[in-house]
Amino acid sequence: MKTNITDNITIREVRISDSQKIYNAIHLHREYLQEWLPFVTFLTAEEEKAFLSSVLRVPRARRDFIYIIEEKQEVCGLIGFHYSDAANLRTEIGYWLLPKYQHRGIMTKCVRHLCRIAVEERGMNRIQIRCAEGNTPSNAIPQRLGFHLEGTERDGELMYTKKFVNLNVYSILKKEIKQWKD
Repeated sequence: MKTNITDNITIREVRISDSQKIYNAIHLHREYLQEWLPFVTFLTAEEEKAFLSSVLRVPRARRDFIYIIEEKQEVCGLIGFHYSDAANLRTEIGYWLLPKYQHRGIMTKCVRHLCRIAVEERGMNRIQIRCAEGNTPSNAIPQRLGFHLEGTERDGELMYTKKFVNLNVYSILKKEIKQWKD
C-alpha cells in the first residue's frame, strides 16, 4: 500500500522487484552517498537484491520494514526500521535521500510517518536515530521533530575512508509522538 507524503511523493514497503532500481539510484549517486553511507562504496546489484530478500524473508510480525520513497515511481531514497527490540518496545530508524530531493522536507515527513507506524502499528515506546556528527542535513531531521539528543556514540561508524566518525544519538518516546499535531 502506498501512502502519499506530499502531492508527488509516496512511500511504500519495498519489494524484491525494486532491487534493481534501488541499486541503480545508489550507483548513479555512489560518490555522494558514500560520504555518510559506507555500505554503498562496493555495493553490487546482487548484494542489494540479497539484502532485500533477506529482509523480506523474515516473518511480518518480526520484520524490520524498509520503505521506498518515490516520486512518480522514481527512487528518491529509502527509510526503514532496524535493530528493533520487541521485548523492550524500541526500534531505530535509518534513512537516505538522493541529493535532488533534499531540502524539501521530504525526509522529515517520512520520518514522522514511520514514527507513527512504530507507535500505532508496532506498539513501540522508543524510537532512536543515529546520525554522523558532520552530517548536518541528517541531524536536522530528528532535531526538527523534537527528538532528544542523548549523547554521542564515539567512533560509532567506520566510513569508506577507513576513518571512524562519531554518531549523535537521538530518541523520542511514544508519549512525545502522541503530542504531535497533524
